[in-house]
Amino acid sequence: MTESAYARSAAFYDAIYGQKPYAEEADAVHRIIQRHLRSGGDALLDVGCGSGNHLAHLRGRYRCDGVDFDAGLLDIARRRYPGSRFQQGDMAEFGLGRRYDVVTCLFSAIGYVRTLEKLRQTMRTFAGHLAPGGVAVVEPWLTPEVFRPGYVHVDTPEGTDAKIARMSHSGLEGGLCILTFSYLIGRAEGIEHFEERHELGLFTIEQMMDAMRAAGLEVVEHDPHGLTGRGLYVARRPG
Repeated sequence: MTESAYARSAAFYDAIYGQKPYAEEADAVHRIIQRHLRSGGDALLDVGCGSGNHLAHLRGRYRCDGVDFDAGLLDIARRRYPGSRFQQGDMAEFGLGRRYDVVTCLFSAIGYVRTLEKLRQTMRTFAGHLAPGGVAVVEPWLTPEVFRPGYVHVDTPEGTDAKIARMSHSGLEGGLCILTFSYLIGRAEGIEHFEERHELGLFTIEQMMDAMRAAGLEVVEHDPHGLTGRGLYVARRPG
């Protein structure tokens, strides 16, 4: 990954996803963690943490840190949660020099690794940051069987100082899901337009679980529905 997918839209991210039920999802993740955690600690690392919306509801239960590739989203998270540590980095190869009881990767952020090779590397990185008995909770992007190119969606939230319209279109190039986001940002001084291109890998259930096992993790749960209908994987580091 060489450039953040949210380089221009970070300031509007929370407005666009303001209706997402982060609290309910965090509660569900907490129940899953408690069902499988064996390490005995409460340190949690959220990979692909964005602006920290899930962490807002996990911080009362865990000592939370975050990793994300987007500097703008991390700036928001740091301002919100000065007691947590946030590091900018590629989820496939970051190194924090410490281990956690829980590693989460939610809201389909794992899709941004794009390739099977990077998926395997990412799972090794997750495993390397887990304490023995710790768990990784990963929400996938769509599988190749489910993905349908040509889908169009429109979001029209209101920001604090702007009206926002975002239209998205899904395509398929070289086996990758291509999401094109077209933004219109209306303020008193005028209307701004820009586009973002998001490239996500389409991994099968078998590829996801194989990558976890190859990293030395034990897959302890696969929920085909998960938090949002895309599924959920839970893996534990032995020990």
